[in-house]
Amino acid sequence: MTTGSPKSHTLSVLVEDVPGALARVAALFSRRGFNIESLAVGATEQKDMSRMTIVVSAEETPLEQVTKQLNKLVNVIKIIEQNDDNAVSRELALIKVGADAGTRSQVIEAVNLFRAKVVDVSPEALTIEATGDRGKIEAFLRVLEPFGIREIVQSGMVALSRGSRSIGTAK
Repeated sequence: MTTGSPKSHTLSVLVEDVPGALARVAALFSRRGFNIESLAVGATEQKDMSRMTIVVSAEETPLEQVTKQLNKLVNVIKIIEQNDDNAVSRELALIKVGADAGTRSQVIEAVNLFRAKVVDVSPEALTIEATGDRGKIEAFLRVLEPFGIREIVQSGMVALSRGSRSIGTAK
């Protein structure tokens, strides 16, 4: 029996859009001692459903136990584990970085290199929107660091299955 270090797992969880559903799902992970690395919740193509994208670091066996318990929650409709082979995943980051007249062109060059967008400009700073996988966002932040990152907010990961595979119950 081999025990490795916990691996990051991305779960797409389709739930009824009712008060308390998010709290019940998060509490289940908390009770089992899992730290949720990322949690994004939003509307789906179905009016009465929400999709939670949960990134958690865990070993396979305990994660399977949590998934079974999630399936027992009354508001959970379906769960799919997403991975790099079967899903497209992205994070959004808004980053406010120092950029005066002397450094603005260098920051904009980095923005263009990472296919990000400047969404707000002030005399002393730029606010940048960047999307991509976690590695791309982290690399972009390292490039921006010398200019002075003033604020960061990240959305958490969202993921969709590739091709015709779907979590939804609609045909």
